[in-house]
Amino acid sequence: MDLKRALESLEPELANGLAQASSLNKLEALRIEFLGRKGRLATLMSQLPSLPPEERPQFGQSVNQLKERCTALFAAKKASLEAAEQALALADFDPSIPGRLPWSGSLHPDTLVMEEICQIFGNLGFSIAQGPEVEIDHYNFEALNIPPEHPARDMQDTLYITDTILLRTHTSPVQVRTMLAQKPPLAVVVPGKVYRRDSDLTHTPMFHQVEGLMVGWDLSMAHLRGLLTAFVRGVFGPKT
Repeated sequence: MDLKRALESLEPELANGLAQASSLNKLEALRIEFLGRKGRLATLMSQLPSLPPEERPQFGQSVNQLKERCTALFAAKKASLEAAEQALALADFDPSIPGRLPWSGSLHPDTLVMEEICQIFGNLGFSIAQGPEVEIDHYNFEALNIPPEHPARDMQDTLYITDTILLRTHTSPVQVRTMLAQKPPLAVVVPGKVYRRDSDLTHTPMFHQVEGLMVGWDLSMAHLRGLLTAFVRGVFGPKT
């Protein structure tokens, strides 16, 4: 068969193949066969030099026109198959089936425990006090009777940002700030994150503390014992 006959027979064969293509995978295989880099149309184009020079322009133009028509046929068939698959998927959809509930997160155990502790002390008349985690040396040490030469500074392994600014090593600076801001009597509970230069199997450089402060008249160790007993029973049960 000469090139002109081969070119003329290509489009009917493609139309027949498209009519039988029942899936996108089969359509892609057909596209490769006819329009691929090594497909039948490319093979015909590669034989262009074998034609007489005066026939080459007309043949090349015919090949390009055929390629455009074949591309349009493939696009139309692909759109048809995609629409059919989408319709089939919708046909299988049952709107009466209950939808999946979205997964919802939960509070971290540390947060839950801290909230429980604060609630218990709140029921005992304490207020919640908070302060900055990036603290200055004065509130973190000196105002708590820990001067520069105090050995506790070495033991705490403080995370310093500058010579006077640090990550607080305990929540006690909030006690100082509270007493400077309020006059007694007062009762506060101080929850929060604290930081120390620890990192091993039993320590972490960031952990949580909760401490309480009560200042007033006629307070005794009996008040402390009563508060701690009420706290423990609030956490672990009334018979603790």
